[in-house]
Amino acid sequence: MNLWADFLTNDGRLIHKWKHYFPIYERHFRDFVHKPVTMLEIGCGLGGSLQMWKRYLGPHATIIGIDILPECKAYEEDQIEVRIGPQQDTQFLQGLVDEFGPPDIVLDDGSHMMSHVVRTFEYLYPRTARNGVYMVEDLHTAYWEEYEGGFRRLGTFIERCKTLLDELNADHTRDALPATEFTKSTLGMHFYDSVAVFERGRHTKKWAPGIGRET
Repeated sequence: MNLWADFLTNDGRLIHKWKHYFPIYERHFRDFVHKPVTMLEIGCGLGGSLQMWKRYLGPHATIIGIDILPECKAYEEDQIEVRIGPQQDTQFLQGLVDEFGPPDIVLDDGSHMMSHVVRTFEYLYPRTARNGVYMVEDLHTAYWEEYEGGFRRLGTFIERCKTLLDELNADHTRDALPATEFTKSTLGMHFYDSVAVFERGRHTKKWAPGIGRET
């Protein structure tokens, strides 16, 4: 299924997404299609993207939307669950993990407030499935004051990502930076216009022996 084509032909609930997000989604979510996965979307919007993920991931997927607006409960249907609560509330997030298990995919399209985005990531990323994907979108808000953002402003998720890049490579810092749980559980970080993606996993070998003989 092509997500962009599905978006263009959507006749269900309204979907608000930037055009350039669609190839990013397919690049990082395609390995989960038609598998028994759990996807957590933070921010329900008008409910259209929940239906889109259901169509894209297939009949074995469970889609969970969270929002602070009680009226979003109306978006529930087969394969789609909605829970009402603030994304920065760690007790609420733990309740979701207890109910549905570790999510395979997390997509943060919630409040976009930097303190919320950072707090949600810090709590939920370690609780995402071992080989899961965590995506934060609309990160242009990290540069906007009304979302607690600003260029190189401390506390934004963009600035947090810069320190996470060092943590990803901590094994190579010659003990300048001890390896963290993020180091041990992250395969890669990817950045696009307004989007950050984190791939969970662990390299089992740092190098591969040479093949053949020296000449």
